[in-house]
Amino acid sequence: MKVLVIGAAGMIGRKLCERLLQDGRVGNVDIFELVMADSVVGGLGADVAFAKNIVVDLASPDAPTALLASRPDLIFHLAAIVSGEAEQNFDKGYAVNLDGTRALFEAIRATENYRPRVVYTSSIAVFGAPYNGAIADDFFHTPLSSYGTQKAICELLLADYSRRGFLDGIGLRLPNICVRPGKPNAASSGFFSSIIREPLAGREAILPVADSVGQTHASPRATVEFLLHGATLDTEELGARRSVMMPSVPASIAEQIAALRRVAGDAVVSRIRHVPDANIGAMVAGWPARFDTQRALALGFRAEPDFDSIIRIHIEDDLGGNFVG
Repeated sequence: MKVLVIGAAGMIGRKLCERLLQDGRVGNVDIFELVMADSVVGGLGADVAFAKNIVVDLASPDAPTALLASRPDLIFHLAAIVSGEAEQNFDKGYAVNLDGTRALFEAIRATENYRPRVVYTSSIAVFGAPYNGAIADDFFHTPLSSYGTQKAICELLLADYSRRGFLDGIGLRLPNICVRPGKPNAASSGFFSSIIREPLAGREAILPVADSVGQTHASPRATVEFLLHGATLDTEELGARRSVMMPSVPASIAEQIAALRRVAGDAVVSRIRHVPDANIGAMVAGWPARFDTQRALALGFRAEPDFDSIIRIHIEDDLGGNFVG
């Protein structure tokens, strides 16, 4: 199998690539070529014969040619301008998130006798108020951000190109990914991770919203499992609705902090400082916080049982099993 990961240098992309390099297969099929593509140098797999890194900007006109040069059988499309940056830089968000994705799909369509599996990472941002109870996969798209609009359009393209037989697509609507390791990014939801990550590393964290704010979460480890399961799933089970809301752990900020206290103690929690930010608060107010993920569960996708587990996974996977108490 030939595998292409677009967005390989991002946090999830890197973890996915590490898993692919380690396993050397997807499901029961061996990988004999793994191309890890990003707009910056990734640097993974230098000592693995079947792996190579390429630098490609998805927004560039020649990107599809470079990405599809080897006719990959499986494409993980993770590349995106994140929510906050897409809102601040309208042109860049549309150039990468929409135009780059459409160009990729068009290049796949134009390639003769070619129908790869495409696993596309979407977002809960495709939904928008007003909400009425838990949001299921068939809830109407009313995105309230440029990022959400770009993702919603790409979901529709993925479904239509799959319906026409140009590709075999599945869209994974990811919940908030927590805890994100490394430095904060420009995602508006970044504080959900920072209030856990920074205190565990001995640093102060700023909480910009009230602790009553809630969201649904899955760990990076679970997200890699979502991607791998999406790569091997029988897409006939999806029918016409090609995008699926992934399972997650619902938790308010207060519940996140309570879980952090149980796992790491009061000294760690004391490093969280509440500094309200009206702009972030207004954006978060437009996000759904309850989801009906029975369809995903029936398809075999799984997340953590509770938020305590998500914190412990971060400590195990990203902190070497230790934290600053």
